[in-house]
Amino acid sequence: MVRKRGSLILCGAFLFVACNGLLLLFLWGRPPIGRLGEGGGAEPGGREEWGVAKRKGGGTNLAGEVIRLAEEVESELETQKELLKQIQSHRSLWEKKRGMGRRQMDGGKVENKEEHKPPPQLPPVPPKDDSENKDPSQEKNKQEFVVAAVPDLKVDTQPDNDIKELNYTKLEVTVTSPQVVIPILVIACDRVTVKRSLDKLIQYRPSAELYPIIVSQDCGHAETARVIGSYGSQVTHISQPDHSDIRVRPEHRKFQGYYKIARHYRWALNQVFDTLSHSTVVIVEDDLEVAPDFFEYFRALHPILTSDPTLWCVSAWNDNGRDGLVDPGKADLLYRTDFFPGLGWMLLKDVWAELEPKWPTAFWDDWMRHPEQRKERSCIRPEISRTMTFGRKGVSLGQFFDQYLRYIKLNTDFVPFTKHDLSYLMKENFDVNFVKEVYSAPLVKIEELQQGGGLKEMGPYRVQYSSRESFKVMARNLGVMDDLKSGVPRAGYRGVVSFLSRGRRVFLTPPEGWTKYDVSWS
Repeated sequence: MVRKRGSLILCGAFLFVACNGLLLLFLWGRPPIGRLGEGGGAEPGGREEWGVAKRKGGGTNLAGEVIRLAEEVESELETQKELLKQIQSHRSLWEKKRGMGRRQMDGGKVENKEEHKPPPQLPPVPPKDDSENKDPSQEKNKQEFVVAAVPDLKVDTQPDNDIKELNYTKLEVTVTSPQVVIPILVIACDRVTVKRSLDKLIQYRPSAELYPIIVSQDCGHAETARVIGSYGSQVTHISQPDHSDIRVRPEHRKFQGYYKIARHYRWALNQVFDTLSHSTVVIVEDDLEVAPDFFEYFRALHPILTSDPTLWCVSAWNDNGRDGLVDPGKADLLYRTDFFPGLGWMLLKDVWAELEPKWPTAFWDDWMRHPEQRKERSCIRPEISRTMTFGRKGVSLGQFFDQYLRYIKLNTDFVPFTKHDLSYLMKENFDVNFVKEVYSAPLVKIEELQQGGGLKEMGPYRVQYSSRESFKVMARNLGVMDDLKSGVPRAGYRGVVSFLSRGRRVFLTPPEGWTKYDVSWS
């Protein structure tokens, strides 16, 4: 605008000098002025002396044209003088408004006494539509990027237009995005020791909003109900309404408890997914104590579970997690397993929708291990368990508790799993590395492991079974659980069981080239 104003002044000055020069030339050539005669001209000669008499043929002479031009020039000069005066008088006002515009831009906003329409804004980028599986209560916590618009201001110092142009620039702005709510479902009945389980859950829970605790009680045991109720709003207490006995075959009357547990699980999971509309859940029972990083573990593995269709659960439990069988320095080590572990496990709503219509009337955990349910899918398990059981009392009457369960090592070190890259657990990554590590290990005899004879390295080593019987013999001698469900060994993946023996990493494996389980090995 400074350039425009300078050009306007120069133009006006040029016209002023040119017109005055032309007028001066005209006056220099003009004769002396006498008295005006009646004809309006100078004496003697009247009008003819001025040369304004009409020519023959109806024209006018040159002198008359020059006089008329001079009069027009004088009139134009007066107009230009007035314009120059206006320019000069408005110059200070323009400078003042330009300074105001600069200050307003430096302040990040523009104010104007005159009414301006609000600048248009680009709409934010809509989040991915996931309304079918959207959790009703989601806490805004993590990042999501949206696009916003801010004005780039260009100030024009024309007096009738303080802001001539507004350009808009896209900016990426970090805002909060919702984290999925992961409820903890505690299956309870008549054990007042549920207090031990609830105390640890509440102690380690990082957020009541992200991890609501739902205690589902069967049996109608009043004292246990009072213990649960003592936690007030820290937990949600729901009660399974049907406490009646279930009609079973005579030979299954002693298993009545297993039937009631299956009925309770079905009702409680329907409450979580259908009534409360959650998209996932972690299930624990009232005799489990959790590790300090229990919530961190499931939070980190939730994206892996939802993105890998070859997974159908995440478990906090290692069936062979006894002290001496696990590496205490590898608390962050995780595996895939084909054996459904239970005992603190995460389930997704879409998997429940698949299982619920055919849910069994009893022995639900063994039913989960059938090929018809597993469908060659796997779970994630830890090297060191994130749960331990303290409940010898139960429907199983202490089966395996004294021999195995009471010795399971509970992790005590917090592992920040959410900061780790866990993509190695995806099937396409895990299988290649796992098979390579296992079958590149030296093949040794079980006697060499037990005696430690000529084995100088710390492993890993491989011992190989070829039949159901050979597996059971080797498992017993090495101290790992020897039972199989539909041919799948506990904690096994692709038939391989990984554990420590005398401080060495050992793989109990089928022959190389394994393809599938033999369901008759049960």
